[in-house]
Amino acid sequence: MMVRMKFIKTGPVKFIGHLDIMRFFQKAVRRAGLDVEYSQGFNPHQVMSFASPLGVGLTSEGEYLDVSFNSLPDKQVLLQKLNDAMNEFIQVTDMVVLNEGAKNAMASVAAADYLVSVKDGYEFFGIEEFQKKFTAFMAQENITILKKSKKSEKETDIRPFIYFFAFTDIEFLGEDSAKKSLAESYDNGVKVYLKLSSGSVDNLKPELVMEAFCEYAGIPYNEFAFQMHRFELYGEAKDRNYIPLSEVGYEA
Repeated sequence: MMVRMKFIKTGPVKFIGHLDIMRFFQKAVRRAGLDVEYSQGFNPHQVMSFASPLGVGLTSEGEYLDVSFNSLPDKQVLLQKLNDAMNEFIQVTDMVVLNEGAKNAMASVAAADYLVSVKDGYEFFGIEEFQKKFTAFMAQENITILKKSKKSEKETDIRPFIYFFAFTDIEFLGEDSAKKSLAESYDNGVKVYLKLSSGSVDNLKPELVMEAFCEYAGIPYNEFAFQMHRFELYGEAKDRNYIPLSEVGYEA
């Protein structure tokens, strides 16, 4: 049976790359003694896939992976065993058993929520000026960047892939803002919340948005000035409504 797990990635493990995170989970599942399914053939491996791997340096409270098990203990027992085999900075917070034939997590991703904070010591604008300039930046009909890949580079209008932005948690997260966020906080208070297109087709990273903003504002882009935190990954439902990935392919 295929299980979708939601997990956090915080603290120093934000500097650990995706391949090492994958190996970490494989070892944790083995240490926990769970009845995980292995692929067939000469090089069997755990049947496991991740949704939209997080970039190095980003933190998150909304990461997902799908793992196939031959049998499962009670949900709370599984979470306890698995988290006991991990560390405090990577913990599984929830899990659901997917419907038979459900698309995997990677194929289901359509959008993602981010908090972009300016780190202390890198402030190029105060809060009011930043918000004014970012609002003007977002008011543009087109936001064209030079998007680079391993094989080519091309001009791309990213404005259609920025679905929403806000400057306060209550405006962006609504009722969820009452929950304690795991995002790193900074004294200067300069930040912006973004809902961006995500997934295998039109994947927009928050770093590209901030790079485009810096160019618009006439300031040098410094990748180390920003801390990115992912709140949630979403799948797309009818009428382009976005629902958390934990609810995609699953019916209570």
